[in-house]
Amino acid sequence: MRETVTASELDLALVNALQLRPRASWTELAPALGVTASTLARRWDRLQEEGLAWVYAAPGREFSRTRCSAFVLVRCAPGSRSRIAERLCAFEEAATIEHTGPGSADLLLDVLTPGLPALKRFLITRLEPLPGLVSVECLLATSLSVEGSRWRLRSLAPTQLTALGPPGAGTAERLSGVELDVVDRALLDALVRDGRLPLAALADHAAASPATVRRRLRRLADSGVLTLRCDMASALAGSPVPVSLLGRAPARDTATIHRTLAALPECRLVASVTGSANVFATLWVHDLGDIQRRETALCARLPTLTVTDRIVGLGTVKRMGHLLDEDGRRIGVRPIRPW
Repeated sequence: MRETVTASELDLALVNALQLRPRASWTELAPALGVTASTLARRWDRLQEEGLAWVYAAPGREFSRTRCSAFVLVRCAPGSRSRIAERLCAFEEAATIEHTGPGSADLLLDVLTPGLPALKRFLITRLEPLPGLVSVECLLATSLSVEGSRWRLRSLAPTQLTALGPPGAGTAERLSGVELDVVDRALLDALVRDGRLPLAALADHAAASPATVRRRLRRLADSGVLTLRCDMASALAGSPVPVSLLGRAPARDTATIHRTLAALPECRLVASVTGSANVFATLWVHDLGDIQRRETALCARLPTLTVTDRIVGLGTVKRMGHLLDEDGRRIGVRPIRPW
């Protein structure tokens, strides 16, 4: 059994700083955090080695517009859920796999593919034949307003946030219709494993110069093809309770609903989806009782929103290709390649 997760205030501040600036050097972060660069390097090495925090690349805001993102609800026969989840961990299309509480699903999957044909192949040839699977419901994401990289630990003081400065602003360049080349794909393949790989290591991996790598990284990030995340074991985040809300609202109101949800500190994801529900949102709340309170407050502010389902997360076994243990620590990686 692992020992209890412990993290200092500096550890939490470091993780929060990397959420804001995932590839910043230790020299850049040290003044804001009030310690030396070598101290930050040692702290980060420990956090990584113990599976408590990690940085990686994930699909950015443009992914659902140019490629295919879906939330898949899986019902399993009694006694088969863990076995099915273990099998699904091997599939790169199943980017995130979460055990859920009693209700409409036993597993909630975040499935990412380059397009609809690839999604169809995953559902029909990989998912549906699994022994013990009872039913599958697939909700296609038609737009993504908030994704996981926007969630913050909020451990930094206002003066530290000011010292760090704002994250680099994107140019909103769109890459629709532009094929990623071999250098782009090599960089993506390396960054989904480790988002803080130095430029020299990335250049070797992509067989390109450091200057080329620097330009490509900026282009991929600014265009929304990728986003860099600093993630952590759930204990470092205060062991929040994940709850995904499915809701139905008139199409004319969805933009307002998305903005309202996105403004909530506990909001981790907001998307428009196909099906009987057209709003999908994931919140990380303090406890089970907070679910009802949040829903009541939301419905009071958004009278045209009807919540049709609440999916409570019991434990995540895979998040964006990174394998997690029962404590939410990273124990391995099965790289995603949805681009």
